[in-house]
Amino acid sequence: MIFPQNFENKIGFDVIRNSLKALCFNERGCEEIDKIGFSADFETVVFRQNLADEMSKIIAEFGAGFPLATLENITKSFENTRIEGTFLSVNDVANIKKTLENIVAVVKFFLSKEKTRFPELAKMSENIPLFPEILREIGKILDKDFQIKDSASEDLAKIRKEKFRVQSSVSKTMQRIINQAKSNSIVEADALPTIREGRLVIPVVAAKKRQISGIIHDESATGKTAYVEPAEVVQLNNQIRELENDERREIVKILTNFTNFIRPYYADIEQSTQYLAEIDALGAIAKYSISISAIRPYLKNFPTIDFHDARHPILQKSLEKQGKKIVPLSVSLSKINRITIISGPNAGGKSVCLKTVGLLQYMLQCGLPVPFGEHSEAGIFADIFIDIGDGQNLESDLSTYSAHLQNMKFFLRNSTSKSLLLIDEFGAGTEPQIGGAIAEATLQQFCKNEVFALISTHYTNLKHFASNTAGVLNGAMLYDKSKMQPLFVLQTGAPGSSFAIEIAKNIGLPQSVIENAEQLIGSEQLNYDKNFQSALRDKRYWENKRREIRQKEKDFEQKIAEYDKKIAEISSQKKEIISNAKSEAKTIIENSNALIENTIRTIKESNAEKETTKIARENISKFSQKIVPEKKSEKPKEHNFSVGDFVVIRSQNVVGQLVEINGGNAFALFGSIRTKVKIENLEYVSKNQAKKNVQARLSKNVMNEIRAKQLDFSQQIDLRGMRADEALQAVMYFIDDAQVANVQRVRILHGTGNGILRQIIREYLSTCKGIRSFADEQVQFGGAGITVVEF
Repeated sequence: MIFPQNFENKIGFDVIRNSLKALCFNERGCEEIDKIGFSADFETVVFRQNLADEMSKIIAEFGAGFPLATLENITKSFENTRIEGTFLSVNDVANIKKTLENIVAVVKFFLSKEKTRFPELAKMSENIPLFPEILREIGKILDKDFQIKDSASEDLAKIRKEKFRVQSSVSKTMQRIINQAKSNSIVEADALPTIREGRLVIPVVAAKKRQISGIIHDESATGKTAYVEPAEVVQLNNQIRELENDERREIVKILTNFTNFIRPYYADIEQSTQYLAEIDALGAIAKYSISISAIRPYLKNFPTIDFHDARHPILQKSLEKQGKKIVPLSVSLSKINRITIISGPNAGGKSVCLKTVGLLQYMLQCGLPVPFGEHSEAGIFADIFIDIGDGQNLESDLSTYSAHLQNMKFFLRNSTSKSLLLIDEFGAGTEPQIGGAIAEATLQQFCKNEVFALISTHYTNLKHFASNTAGVLNGAMLYDKSKMQPLFVLQTGAPGSSFAIEIAKNIGLPQSVIENAEQLIGSEQLNYDKNFQSALRDKRYWENKRREIRQKEKDFEQKIAEYDKKIAEISSQKKEIISNAKSEAKTIIENSNALIENTIRTIKESNAEKETTKIARENISKFSQKIVPEKKSEKPKEHNFSVGDFVVIRSQNVVGQLVEINGGNAFALFGSIRTKVKIENLEYVSKNQAKKNVQARLSKNVMNEIRAKQLDFSQQIDLRGMRADEALQAVMYFIDDAQVANVQRVRILHGTGNGILRQIIREYLSTCKGIRSFADEQVQFGGAGITVVEF
């Protein structure tokens, strides 16, 4: 259970939720972020943490290589087309294709080589439908640019073919009419056909508009130009309009058939898109976790807190923007010490401490990695209750203290041994003596309920209660009295001082007021506070010294253990070597005795014949070589180098050629670089090997260059404004690059002008091999001002 209702706003989790949404690719991913919530189930939290941890490793390793993309929400398209007779738009079908392809890519990523590395995500991906049959159907009707293919149906192919034929006829007729009009000065010299109200028209000088038979569709803003559709093309344009209507109807028919085909799959597709949304949300969690250096916590299946170097993620990011570093927090709550009473000066970090613990524990149980040290441990709480900030409510007629008491009533009624309470300024807001008494009585009941709690206060009676009660610790937010600055460090074991007098002096309150306050407090209270702070300072000093001594003892013990281990290993190896040597020596002696006895017997039996004696000696010599074999040194095969030889430097594969030999040194050309090398570091390479090496490198360079040109090549060149020689040179390079890039069609934009540039370019194109044809572009796309080249 979480309390109060605005818990997330109180601790700042709403800011984190918005940060996660900003990192999502898709709208559905944001919806999954909105679903993130607190869980008190250990297995659920572990599962969520495992997923987030695996995704963090993927984002850290693969980054943009992970195949998740920005996609449109296709669920809305499904909702609009569930009724029979409705149909998906071309854009809807394109979005479905992109979504299904992304699902396939993500699933394949997890179920291929990454399956064993990311087991939870792989398991999550196992039974996700991939719909290859739907992708095949989409492939039949959409091209690579997500437009309806001509081949989507036989009727559509016929319609578009006829439409193209009529458009070509219109283009030729319009070009003839406009050329004749130019010769009669009815139109401007640079006039081109244009579109008005969906009709192809000619811009005519207004005074001569009646000289062209046709329909006037529009005039320019100045009234100097009239846009006339020649009578010769009116019927053809009407035919184009009819064909366009036929085309639209056929496309609707194709889309309706496809929608009827895919409609039964809607539920299954939504299941797969839900999977993609969950992956998107996990990716956002991973990216945010990396940005705040969060880690997967070491979890225990019972309530406990042992945070080391914990950091409030929102405060951390805010300070980083200012070029500052956050002071990490360490805090611990266990079954032995369940409650910590935190005291210290105002603005010393007490509230930040409570919010940090509350936020990190909430993040943890929502399944998010947490920004704290690697040796931290965390448990699972059934409840997190907080009373932080001003709870004043004018509508409910609640004062700050009344709201505080309402919260305490809720805590007392609902808290258990698995509840975590975070209470700021415990008992404040009313008369100190009574407020302190109520707070102490409430704290006693919390102890009976065995709750876990962090409680901040200034009340002395609560500090005394913590000192005298088992399971309750005092804690202090440390303060540098010499610099008058808070250190934002929590230290347990003793209460902290409010440093009220010191802070008043530092702020600049009148000295007379401060002296009067000291007299009202009394020297006993002042001396108590000073002596207490002095004792705390001495305690910290000796604790640091004791910690240093313990660390040195630990290091010393570790080194002794290492030396003992090495000595034991050496002793063991020594015994093993001696044992092996004795065993080997015993075997040698036994074999030697046997050989000698056999040799003597052989010599005696043969009456010391020379041949037999010689064989016996050879046997003894062979046995001797087995015991002490002769060492043979293999020398590398030497080559007598001469000028002109092909060589490589040892351990390298670049071939060079010797150009000079001087004693033990040689000079070789590696490419265009002359290099001095010692002859002993060279290896001879035959001419065939050198030739293969050069060809391999050249082939690789050529292929790389071709790939680069294919990627960068633009299928249109603009020559307008160039001189004839410049334009011709540019076209030569352009045609060469087009053939290397293996494109089928290019456009050369040269303008109309007086036609000289167009003529020069076409004369050159007629001499080029590999060009199938070249001609004017269609009138509505530029006409004679553009030459279309097909290879």
